[in-house]
Amino acid sequence: MPRHHLTILHSNDLHGDFLPKEVDGIQTGGISRLSGYVKQARAEAKGEIVYALAGDMFRGSIIDSEYRGLSTIDLVNVLDPDVATVGNHEVDYGLAHLLFLERCATFPIINANLFITMNNTRLFEPYLTCKAGGLNVLFIGILTDEVLASTKQEKVIGAFVDIEEAAREVGIICDNYRTRHTDLTVLLTHIGIEKDRELAALLDPNFGVNLIIGGHSHTFMEEPEVVNGIPIVQAGCGTGVIGRLELTVGTLLSSGGISELKWSLEPINELTAPADPVMDELIETYRSETDRKYKRVVTRWARTLTHPSRTQETEMGNLYADLMQDESSFDVMLFASGGIRKESLGPIIEVQGMLENTPFDGPIHMLKVTGAQFRRMVTFLMRDDAWEGHTEFYQFSRGVRIVWRKSTHTLEEFKLNGQDITDNQEILIALQDYHYQSFTEFFGVPIEEVAANMRPRVVAVSQNNIIEEYFSTHQSLDAHVEGRIVILD
Repeated sequence: MPRHHLTILHSNDLHGDFLPKEVDGIQTGGISRLSGYVKQARAEAKGEIVYALAGDMFRGSIIDSEYRGLSTIDLVNVLDPDVATVGNHEVDYGLAHLLFLERCATFPIINANLFITMNNTRLFEPYLTCKAGGLNVLFIGILTDEVLASTKQEKVIGAFVDIEEAAREVGIICDNYRTRHTDLTVLLTHIGIEKDRELAALLDPNFGVNLIIGGHSHTFMEEPEVVNGIPIVQAGCGTGVIGRLELTVGTLLSSGGISELKWSLEPINELTAPADPVMDELIETYRSETDRKYKRVVTRWARTLTHPSRTQETEMGNLYADLMQDESSFDVMLFASGGIRKESLGPIIEVQGMLENTPFDGPIHMLKVTGAQFRRMVTFLMRDDAWEGHTEFYQFSRGVRIVWRKSTHTLEEFKLNGQDITDNQEILIALQDYHYQSFTEFFGVPIEEVAANMRPRVVAVSQNNIIEEYFSTHQSLDAHVEGRIVILD
């Protein structure tokens, strides 16, 4: 029976990680070396190769934000993926702008479950068949439900966000477009590893899905996970690694499916990948423009501060939460851990680094909660899913003391300014816009219940205005982990 070899390269969550970094004296990552690796692999594979992007090309770089994604599309055009899917940050500049960016792309962007609610019309092509190595490979794009939080004002836009409905949508695509000429069916998802597992478990084997290539949860894997007979892979994030699948595949008319699979997470550095001179020239054009505008020093911190994990109290988390609460109208700032994008920063802070670290600008909202409601919110935040990185997590401003025991799911300490928080106590809290818009989902307390205490109000139109002014007027800033959030086993 005929067998075919196929290589699938895959990246996800590039997040504007365009420039290389020095790691142990080795130039690591950068879109030029990523492009060089892909071009070299294509030359060696002689047509038996496909390169796929599993969402979130945008955000994370001043080069991206300065040009509202146009620069990213330009660079990814040179990277030249065979197929890409939409991630939640692809809609950060608005749905209409994303559709404009899609027109600028010379590579196909697919998504099966983002649609116009009025007439049930999909916004993107739901699938793409790639021909490689004598095989027809059907890719289907599936998006995370977080897209809705970024498009709440666009009432005509919807998505199949429930995982059961997403599984049903996969079935619809497979029933209609998977033919006797389709040799391999791949879901290109941006829903996170946990949802990938759930989706795989729900898929009817008769749909014929052979593989899931995912993104969103920034998961670095040592080997594929197999759920319901379907391998799931993801390639961490950024340009420092690339996923590589080596497959032996039978045609559907013989003995279809994957008979052999090898997967590895390949490093991208000066030892493994050549630079792409075309990409180097293009990115230097953008970098020279942004450097002239954003290389100004804003402040100097006392030392380098870190943010190593989203699910713990961090130095940078404390700094940002405190500066937002300083001289404010509210008692507690809940600064989103995921809103801090760098693992370390400083001690010299330029405008570029400042904006890349907190790229999701927007209003700050103030709400009044009771102590009982605040307790429910924190208890919901600390649920088991938090430790697997599948929920939102927050950094709390000075004066908050939370001690949570995971084994018993109990809040052993819950204090503000050294005093136990009582159920009837009234507390003014503040949130960034994205988290206010998704309050019920992220905190497990209905926003209507909290709004009954006091009408929520905008207390600042731009978080980054506050950050820049605070940095500009304060030198030698420092912050430490103080035990505001203590997690016990």
